[in-house]
Amino acid sequence: MPKQKLILASGSPRRLDLLKQIGIEPDRLMPMDLDETPKRAEHPRSLARRLSGEKAAAAREVLRNELAWAGSFVLAADTVVAVGRRILGKAEFAEEARAALHLLSGRSHWVYTGVCVVTPSGQYRQKVVETKVRFKRLSRQEIDTYVASNQWHGKAGAYGIQGIAGVFVQKMSGSYTNVVGLPLFETAQMLGGEGFDTMNGWMEA
Repeated sequence: MPKQKLILASGSPRRLDLLKQIGIEPDRLMPMDLDETPKRAEHPRSLARRLSGEKAAAAREVLRNELAWAGSFVLAADTVVAVGRRILGKAEFAEEARAALHLLSGRSHWVYTGVCVVTPSGQYRQKVVETKVRFKRLSRQEIDTYVASNQWHGKAGAYGIQGIAGVFVQKMSGSYTNVVGLPLFETAQMLGGEGFDTMNGWMEA
């Protein structure tokens, strides 16, 4: 039986590390550079679903003429952080990060990750996983010091829970790995449900 191939339509080192944690190593990384601007009045949950589907479709289109990758599974994901319906994008500048952290301070927010699996036969399977996260009230010194650490750069909501910002989390309801960037339980269930052998790499994990 030929080896199953998995394409990860992402360049996120966090998603790659999470997959490796459960013994799944993608055969190819294909980050898709798409416009992630929300549509007018688009709900954060809908945005996560739409972007994960668009990234998967874009990767599959690139693979269309590459015979060596015919029959591959494609996995794509997109994570959105929101306070109510207000979407917090990926922070690129210190002032953006500082504003986001002030907004998150002392309140709850939602993290939505859209996951999309495309099967070798071209079937699309999608799911959105949500986690509720509550931050403690952050002092000015905590915000300034965290911003100086640069761990917020390029991250949705201007923080990474797997780093220093883990100390800001007072309470969480739902999947921790979802907040990191890829809900492992749901992702493994989706892949396994479509015939991908999720346990093949367990002996080497």
